[in-house]
This record gives sequence, C-alpha cells and structure tokens, in this order.
Amino acid sequence: MHNDFNLCPMCGSKNIQNKNDRKWFCPDCGFDLYCNVAASVGVLIFDDDKNFLFEKRAKEPKKGLLTQPGGFIDADESAEEAVARECREEIGAQVTDIRYLGSYPNTYEYKNITYKTCDMFFTAKLSGCQKLADLAKRLNRQETEVEEVVIQKITSATDIDALPLAFISTRNALKDFFKRG
Repeated sequence: MHNDFNLCPMCGSKNIQNKNDRKWFCPDCGFDLYCNVAASVGVLIFDDDKNFLFEKRAKEPKKGLLTQPGGFIDADESAEEAVARECREEIGAQVTDIRYLGSYPNTYEYKNITYKTCDMFFTAKLSGCQKLADLAKRLNRQETEVEEVVIQKITSATDIDALPLAFISTRNALKDFFKRG
C-alpha cells in the first residue's frame, strides 16, 4: 500500500513530493513530514500448561482474527508501562513479571494508510492466576477492542501455524518463544 498526500498540509500547495514513502517535502513552503516506524507492544500471557491468552479483534484492521493484548505506545510511556496499560484497558487485568522477549517488524494498515511498526513483545503473568482457563470468563474485556478472550493450548510451531493470527509479528514472537524453550 502506498501512502501519499495530494496537498501540502501547511500551505496547500499541489507540489508536495513523496520520497520513498518515508518523507514528504513541500518545495513551496519547506514543510517536511517523516513517516517513522511506530512503536507498539504485545504481551504473551500463558500458564504452566502452555495455554495462551488471545484476543479476538473486535474491529479493523484484521477484525475477527487473534492477537495478544497490546497496542501503540503512548507519548512519554515506556514499553513496559504500555504493556501494563494495554492489559488493564483491553482485558481488565493486572500483569506482573513483565519480561522482554524481542522486537518484530510489522505492517499495520488502517483506513487506507500503511503504518510500519516495531512491535516489542513481552511475557507476563496475570496477577493471582494459576490457570488461564479459570480466569478467562471473568476478565472484563474492552468490547470496542476485544470481541472475546480465547485460551489456546500451544505446544509446537505447527500449533502456531494453525492459528488465525492477525499479525505476522505475533506469529514470529510466539515462534521465538518456543525456540527459546
């Protein structure tokens, strides 16, 4: 997908130029706009039985597909703070033992704009939870974001490949998690 502007947002000139879908420049007023990578987080929540918590997306992009709790990092927020906030907002849960797993490039298409993201994944535990299946029905999901909470047992890369995942970064994070044992 190609992002483009027809007019300079500062002066309205039709001479705005796109440089490699990364920078826009207006020769008439000197306006510069950079399209840098957006930072986001995702969190793998699992129990000792290798049950993983997923969210079925309630909206586009990728409505109806599975992902982990997560989202874009707010200004002046650390990635770890974003993990905790997203879990509170999306599933109404407190997380503990937040640990960095790795970062994965992703493409997020929303309303005809392509955003390139760097998705930082973490692992975490739900406060006071031993078995995810016992907790899933009691979570307070954010209905505008999460259609339902899904608990899925994963024991191999084959299980991961069979999941209807929304984003390649989630698939890559899960595969790395299993490679590391």
